[in-house]
Amino acid sequence: MRSKIDEAVSVLHRDGLIVYPTETVYGLGCDAFSENAIHRVYEVKKRPVSNPISVAVCDLEMALAITLMSDFEQEFIERFLPGPVTAVVKAGSCIPKVLTGGTDYIGIRIPDNETALNIIREFDAPITSTSANISGGKSPVDFNEVTVVYDLFVDGGRLPGTPSTVVDLCRKEVIRAGPQLDEIGRYLADEKE
Repeated sequence: MRSKIDEAVSVLHRDGLIVYPTETVYGLGCDAFSENAIHRVYEVKKRPVSNPISVAVCDLEMALAITLMSDFEQEFIERFLPGPVTAVVKAGSCIPKVLTGGTDYIGIRIPDNETALNIIREFDAPITSTSANISGGKSPVDFNEVTVVYDLFVDGGRLPGTPSTVVDLCRKEVIRAGPQLDEIGRYLADEKE
């Protein structure tokens, strides 16, 4: 697996696209700081550029380096990530505007998948975290279901297939229901009181 991680990092360094495993579905990753690579992701997914794309980081430290997070948002991430949760927070100025869909907010993922974390750690920068399918299509759980063009596939076997719960931490509300919903709902309700 080591050589596959090195290969993935090499592809990312040259603005390539990788398909990588997470604890939910296969993600389509590129260098989240490269506008050229990000435009390729929108292109191969046939995704409107007004739709933001989340990023995957390997730890809280990397998340803090690219966002403007409150103490509450930081505590939420420490509690629920790594895991099948996307936390939407204010993007830092280093995040290309195209990733935020013009909103100035960015979804943060810390995948609970060793392969994904190792790729991000070795690359030493965030990568895009969007499912490896044409926009609106089925999120892929194995190689045969990947419907986008990419430069490298990193095999993680068959994946669980439940997309992450998306939580807008600024508004303290769930945008997309998924795993850990009850626990997240209780946590947000406690915060609102």
